[in-house]
Parts: sequence; structure tokens; C-alpha cells
Amino acid sequence: NPSGKITRRYPNKLIINVTNACPMYCRHCQRRRLIGGFDKNTSKRAIDESIDFIKNNPTIREVLITGGDALLLSNKRLEEIFNKLSGIDHVEVLRIGTRTLATLPFRINDELAVLLRKYRVNISTQFNHACEITPEAVQAIDTLVDHGILVRNQMVLLHNINDDKYCIQKTNEELQKYRVIPYYLFHPKDIKGTKHFQVDISKGLEIMKHLEGRTSGMCKPTYVYNSPLGLGKVPLVPMENIEHDENGYKFTTWENKIVKKDYME
Repeated sequence: NPSGKITRRYPNKLIINVTNACPMYCRHCQRRRLIGGFDKNTSKRAIDESIDFIKNNPTIREVLITGGDALLLSNKRLEEIFNKLSGIDHVEVLRIGTRTLATLPFRINDELAVLLRKYRVNISTQFNHACEITPEAVQAIDTLVDHGILVRNQMVLLHNINDDKYCIQKTNEELQKYRVIPYYLFHPKDIKGTKHFQVDISKGLEIMKHLEGRTSGMCKPTYVYNSPLGLGKVPLVPMENIEHDENGYKFTTWENKIVKKDYME
């Protein structure tokens, strides 16, 4: 990682930070101390060094291009990056991290969608509340999905913003309605200056338990804790509905009914 623009927590995927700029600086952002500085866009040299690093590491199959917000780069600059990465045999998946669907939906147009389709780029976005799903955001979503772009949402659980089971359910149902996949519900990271956004993990587990049986499976994200020190994501699943003893397993359904399952012989 000679350029310092790569984050790698897993053996088969990594992040390239291509810009320090965002259309909106979110107060809960895990990179809030690192973005918005004077070095707005990553230099061409640093990006090329990052791409060379990927070329020399054949275990990497997926690259997330982010920042900042990667879609603040011009289409021309994006295509240069996509073209170089797609020319690496072992890179199979390109992904963009962006909040522009919510914060700058006018950035999403047919020209950009055609470019993303050309290189089979997936989109990871972040809607944290149903009120962010504006008519303009829906138009941006439609533009991407109508061009065959996969759009997944990575919501952050935030105190006094969306830490309510009905709010989370409504937001994810709205996203599903507009063909966005509710992918992750992130537990908020304990970043300096974000204490007022923190919630206890029990709250997130309560929300996930509520979603069971009350909404479509396609509206249920995976609740995850993003471990400090680069240790990666840990899925958080309510486990009180699973018991086992010498006779086998007992499951508790969302209606508090008991289902039994024998051990395999």
C-alpha cells in the first residue's frame, strides 16, 4: 500500500479512497476526521500506485471505490479508474460507495448510469431514514436500476434519528419498493464527537427481532458491528429464539410458538 489510499481488512477485497470530498459531511461519519481536507481528490499517481498494488495481489477479487464520495469525480476520471481495474484478470467486482442518491441526486443521470453499466459497477449507498427518500432520490434510483445497476443500502443506526423499530421497518420497506436492497444496518462506530448518536447493541437486536415476521425477508438487513482496529464486521443476530438440549433444538417463532428439530443421526 505505497500510496496510503488503500484500506484492506479482508484477503479478497479492499477499498481505494479516491477523494476526500463529499456533497454533505455527515456528523456520524466514521471518517469525519479524515475527509474535507485540502487534498480533495486523490492524485492520479496515488491511484495508479494503488492499482499496481492490486495487480500484484491476485487474491483480490472485489474493489470498493470510495472516499469521501467517489461520485464527485468526473465521469472521465471514473472511467479511467474503471478501465484500469477491469483490465486486471483477478478483479471480478467493482463497487462504488456513494451517498449522492440522497445528498446530490442530480449527479445520477443516464450518462453516468451507462458508464456504470459498461463496467458492471455495483452501488453501495446510505439512506438512514425514509425522509431521505425524496422524489429526486427515487428518480436517481430509477435511473440506476433501469440501467441494470445493483443498488444496496447500508444504513447506520443512530440515536434519536432512526433507533425505532417502526422507523427502520418503514425505511427498508420504502427502499424495497424502489428496488434498493436493504443490505446492512451498521451499529454506530464509537468515533470522537459522535457520542450523542450512540445506542446500545440491545436496541439494534430488539429492532431486528421486531422485523421477524412483520416484514418481507427482503426488507431485513444484516445488523453488523464494525470492529475497531480493522478487525472487520461481526453479524449481530438475536439468539434467544434458539435453544438446544439432549433432545435437539427448539426454535421460538416471531409469534412465540415453539418449533422442535431433532439432531441429525
